[in-house]
Amino acid sequence: MRGAKSVVKSVDSWVIGIWRELAKFGIVGLSALVIDIGLFNLLRFAGGQGPMYDRPISSKIVSVAVATTFAYFGNRYWTFRKRGRSNMGREYLKFFGLNAIAMVIAIACLWFSHYLMGWDSVLADNISANVVGLSLGTTFRFWSYRKFVFPEIPNDLEHQGERELAERDAITPI
Repeated sequence: MRGAKSVVKSVDSWVIGIWRELAKFGIVGLSALVIDIGLFNLLRFAGGQGPMYDRPISSKIVSVAVATTFAYFGNRYWTFRKRGRSNMGREYLKFFGLNAIAMVIAIACLWFSHYLMGWDSVLADNISANVVGLSLGTTFRFWSYRKFVFPEIPNDLEHQGERELAERDAITPI
């Protein structure tokens, strides 16, 4: 009976931890989404025809790059602050690389809608890039950040130094 209680407590702790990370990830992601959508629309449609009106793909690449940089710092110093750390440059490259994959997902949705289907209105571009593409990309991001960029540190003596470093970084301001 004692073993079952321990398992239930362990599972409960894991679920609470995932929900906390997911909530923080969502807040950082929503903030990045505002940056992404706002900049995308500014580049495409500011004043009727924005500076990149005739280049929807380039507009999306620029908006995603800016939003990704914001998201990296939000996730590193808040969402996943108690998880594993490595060299910031290495982390950023992994983070950006995984975001490039997620960006390809969003761009593929936009390309399919805009060029293949011929749906090139403001609404169609935003639904394909910022609803369908970002939803699919966000699911990929959460999984890949936890797996590759900010991995969980095992709770054993061999990894004690890594855990202490992550805990120190968690309380160190930017």
